Amino acid sequence: MSSRFAPRPTRTSVRGGETAVPAGVPRPATAPLTRTWRPPYPLDLGLILGPLRRGPADPTFRTTPDGSVWRASRTPGGPGTLRVALRAGTVEAEAWGPGADWLLDQLPGLLGELDDPGLFEPRHRLVAATARRRPGLRLIRTSLVLESLIPSILEQKVTTDEAYRAWRLLVRKYGEPAPGPTPAQARMHVMPDPRTWSLIPSWEWHKAGVDDKRAATILRAVARASRLEEAATMSPLQAQARLELIPGIGPWTSAETVQRSNGAPDAVTTGDLHLPGIIGYALADNRQADDSEMLKLLTPYEGQRHRAARLILLSGKTPPRRQPRMPRGNIAAL
Repeated sequence: MSSRFAPRPTRTSVRGGETAVPAGVPRPATAPLTRTWRPPYPLDLGLILGPLRRGPADPTFRTTPDGSVWRASRTPGGPGTLRVALRAGTVEAEAWGPGADWLLDQLPGLLGELDDPGLFEPRHRLVAATARRRPGLRLIRTSLVLESLIPSILEQKVTTDEAYRAWRLLVRKYGEPAPGPTPAQARMHVMPDPRTWSLIPSWEWHKAGVDDKRAATILRAVARASRLEEAATMSPLQAQARLELIPGIGPWTSAETVQRSNGAPDAVTTGDLHLPGIIGYALADNRQADDSEMLKLLTPYEGQRHRAARLILLSGKTPPRRQPRMPRGNIAAL
């Protein structure tokens, strides 16, 4: 009789939660689609895919001890999970979900095949030295706009910690579990679709620490999702112009987006709190440089200014800190 009152396994239906599976019932295994590709150039997965990671607990991005990188994306074909590993110069990829075919088709572009670093000519010793040390750097092209645009909007005028927290909370609560056998305990999720973003209640934005201005910008963007996704097939300048038609999206946000979605080598980020000072300090020992001075210093790299900026950031030559970090806000506590 005692077994009659034993606790029964339960299934949680809470968004973002983990579903409890009764003991002894294995999870169904789904065979992945696979692809191998040997790039004709040096490749560093960490350098190439690093800009897609939005914080150490990003629910759409994971790295594992075996050297694999996992990404969960919402593709034109639907949600999908991609695992990429580099073995002896060969890329081994697996993909799951309705978007698996699309993710594998886009794999070379994601890993920099459409990028041409041969067009870049270093004009400073620091930049040349960094380029030699980082031969595996390529500029990615995801061909997905919203997955870079929305987290970039969340990063507007707040600390990275605040933005990463908001992205993590919203994706886990309103996204869907990533297809496939994602890493244990990773709780990987695909970001919400445009309709789901549009239905997030105002108090949930507030609980995630997102102010009304950024939330309204995201809502305006997802209302025009199909038109914005078309920007992935445009030139970077045309893509930025398309994005900036949305009120609340300016040059900073559009540049951060097309750097990832379009692989834009010249889309230098302006309006950033730290970047002008870093580039000014590295190239001219001027930590007080503003956007105007930064663009002047990057003039020799016209057409490749984003690549030059990335190499400068990778050089590690940054001005010593003289003031406290930007205070972290928490509107959810108000």
